[in-house]
Amino acid sequence: MRRFALAGILLCMSTLGLAYDSPIKSDSPSRYTVEKGDTLWDISTTFLDSPWLWPEIWHANPQIKNPHLIYPGDIVSLVYINGQPRLTISSRGDTGRTIKLSPKIRVMPGESAIPAIPLSAVHSYLKGGHVFSSEEQLNNAPYVFAAKDGKLASATGDKVYARGSFTGQNIRFDVVRRGEQIVDPQTDELLGLIGIDVGSINLSRVREDIASMVIQESKMELKPGDRLVKQDASGLVTTFFPRTPDAPLEGIVTANLNNAKKISKFDTVVINKGERESLRQGDVLAVYRQAEKAFDPFTNEEVSLPSERIGLVMVYRPFEKMSYGIVLSAKEDIEVGYILKSPQP
Repeated sequence: MRRFALAGILLCMSTLGLAYDSPIKSDSPSRYTVEKGDTLWDISTTFLDSPWLWPEIWHANPQIKNPHLIYPGDIVSLVYINGQPRLTISSRGDTGRTIKLSPKIRVMPGESAIPAIPLSAVHSYLKGGHVFSSEEQLNNAPYVFAAKDGKLASATGDKVYARGSFTGQNIRFDVVRRGEQIVDPQTDELLGLIGIDVGSINLSRVREDIASMVIQESKMELKPGDRLVKQDASGLVTTFFPRTPDAPLEGIVTANLNNAKKISKFDTVVINKGERESLRQGDVLAVYRQAEKAFDPFTNEEVSLPSERIGLVMVYRPFEKMSYGIVLSAKEDIEVGYILKSPQP
């Protein structure tokens, strides 16, 4: 069972110290009733200037079972404990009404809890697709080369044949097609080759070097040359841990997976940093517009203006040399080439 735990957004930054006296917004409410469709990021933004600092002031109420889970109808309250601001669940909602805390325990499935981010915006990039770190890795992946009855395109339920290495216990594979090549705009290094999600396929049997396979799901027609990638046994990741990177980091918005020039809230961007730079799932980065220049008529100089923070991006799927990130906030449209940095309060 997938659980959208508040612990994901709360616990993983507990070692960070607050960089200033109070993270509470000047216009913060004293309490907030959670609504269906809310995300933990939205709720933290209601109270905090820097939402990723939520774990610093979260006070988990021990009277509540699974106190890190938030459900629609729950009331999150701002209180002060020993003079320090804390956020806590002051009461639980139950079947549309609010009740006071008592020995009664409400049991709800984890899927009903509020997620950290809108999973619908990133689901396809979490579940499907793949990034090959090099041409060699792509070329070494097993590939479809023929279909039963000589079909040139195949769909769900069709039988196809593939060649490549099928050692191990894997019987389920994702089918991907060569997509966009991502190159680092700073170094011209190949960061990865995006595999377009085509579908999924099951291995029936292998004779010599030919595998017989049956298509389980097709999002588009399978064709000869499509590549096969072993499915991740851990399944779909749905719990996120928003936090600041362990060390100061600077990168660039390298591409937009939503295929638009302008990038806005909940779009997915490609970041030119990945696991080799210790970028992890949940790391939050601030977005800065490219520095502009202005002419100073009093000194006859062209001066670089200070860069301005215009949004926040959270990494949700890191690869070896690049990452996918979701835009959590944007004061204006973001463009490829904008700078990403570790956020400051």
